[in-house]
Amino acid sequence: MTGKVSAQTFCSPYLPIKGPTDIRVDYERIQAVGPDRAASEWLLRCGALVRYQGYEKWQRDYSGLPTGPLGKYKIEAINATESCIMYRGFDYLDGLEHVTEIKLQKCIYIQDECLQRLSETKNLQKSLLQLKIISCGNVTDKGIVALHKNLEYLYLSDLPGIRQKETTARVLQQALPNLELELDLD
Repeated sequence: MTGKVSAQTFCSPYLPIKGPTDIRVDYERIQAVGPDRAASEWLLRCGALVRYQGYEKWQRDYSGLPTGPLGKYKIEAINATESCIMYRGFDYLDGLEHVTEIKLQKCIYIQDECLQRLSETKNLQKSLLQLKIISCGNVTDKGIVALHKNLEYLYLSDLPGIRQKETTARVLQQALPNLELELDLD
């Protein structure tokens, strides 16, 4: 097979899928292999990339996922460019304790509820410092102002759903006084 497999063809954030009514996150898998491995599997199946603590190289190949003792590889960064990650699969992110940066670019299924979910995920509240949201057409002002308090850097670009740019920027700066906010929303 040549060429790139489309994220929609390859992505399945729910395991196992037996039909339209049997869609669920595989909590047994999370328990068996640990949150970082299970999240890596889900993210890579959806077309995203992950980078592990202590490594510079991005993991992009599902079949090349590193093996080793349970808990050896901790996800530090997620690049979800053109991936099909979506709200329901965000349960896979619950146990991640070392994610410092996330990039959401051209993610057609990312919406306000996803950003709210990121903000409500306790471990990410503690660890996530950098977030980039680029060309995600379903994100609005509501999703952006839901972001949590530990962010140090937020980059927003090409988000047509953000209609009140100045108000949203002001709300963010008041809520997160130490935030470095970079906007490219024209």
